[in-house]
Amino acid sequence: MFPVVAPALLALADGTVFEGVSIGAPGRTCGEVVFNTAITGYQEILTDPSYRQQLVTLTYPHIGNVGVNAEDVESGAIQAAGLIIKDLPLLHSNFRAEQALSAYLRREGVVAIAGIDTRALTRRLREHGAQNGAIVALEVGQAITDEVRGQAVAAARGAPSMAGLDLAQVVSTAQPYEWTETEWRLQRDDGTPGYGRLTAARWHVVAYDFGVKRNILRMLAERGCRVTVVPAKTPASDVLALRPDGVFLSNGPGDPEPCGYAIAAAATIIERGVPTFGICLGHQIMALASGARTFKMKFGHHGANHPVKDLDSGRVSITSQNHGFAVDEASLPAHLRATHVSLFDGTLQGIARTDRPAFGFQGHPEASPGPHDIAYLFDRFVALMQAHQAA
Repeated sequence: MFPVVAPALLALADGTVFEGVSIGAPGRTCGEVVFNTAITGYQEILTDPSYRQQLVTLTYPHIGNVGVNAEDVESGAIQAAGLIIKDLPLLHSNFRAEQALSAYLRREGVVAIAGIDTRALTRRLREHGAQNGAIVALEVGQAITDEVRGQAVAAARGAPSMAGLDLAQVVSTAQPYEWTETEWRLQRDDGTPGYGRLTAARWHVVAYDFGVKRNILRMLAERGCRVTVVPAKTPASDVLALRPDGVFLSNGPGDPEPCGYAIAAAATIIERGVPTFGICLGHQIMALASGARTFKMKFGHHGANHPVKDLDSGRVSITSQNHGFAVDEASLPAHLRATHVSLFDGTLQGIARTDRPAFGFQGHPEASPGPHDIAYLFDRFVALMQAHQAA
């Protein structure tokens, strides 16, 4: 027997309305509508803090096939403001599954919609740029009326713009904490699947949490790093007092320019000569701290199939991406050089200081769940710390 479904709609700020069915909690949610082209990893996407205040459209048509589980989350809760998909399978199947996607969304209070033409929506976003939207999910038995449509469009138009929005401090941890969990293995030493634990740390890394994904921390721990995670607004003096071997600037949501506290801290740490590695928002903050500029992209990069070229080696890697802002390559000062570029649109993907041991990458090299082509950047960070220690 097919389940009874409740109606839902997605309204864009330009007045476009898509009608479908609710697959999450009832209610209304607003945010910037973006599209992600990844085929796998919907649970990691939903729990990535970089998606805070965004309605995520997944272009792959069948979402929910493998259910969800407690191990694949990238933070403590669903961070996306809402989910938009084409089709939710009636059944899920995976040996690690603990719950259906729809049940998970309802449990977390997340509004979501299925049954819409995500190809048409993606084309609109590509042609006209990312824009704000609203998902309205009704109760079973309720009907979508002109009044409901009009209220949804008004809500979409009233939502705040992502430009100028500082969300890093919103998603950041309130208190520092230590991280020693390493990467997931299908078979650990005891023969069971799961995450490992760092037993002998060689390096101490302080990680600024602007919305950090857990797998980033795991990949640092996997390489012998004991990680101290600190809140986004932690002063540079507090970090330097911990005498770290390296400092990590994490990914995160929103516009980097309003994050003056982070830009100032990064500038001080980099000038002190502490090896520094930035990812995504952290990469943008490092660029701003070094004198470059950032800009809002038309529709951003969100997916797991983005080709990026390493300008030093000529190597091309397929990468995971999630950002709506980018560093303006034309604004790079003399002491900051380009190291990676996107082969999709030529935008800057990597930078490095020429006078300090610091570099950044725009994409997500932790790539949970994949691809893992660009993971060598973590090894580069470790090599920087090793060279600095030996100097």
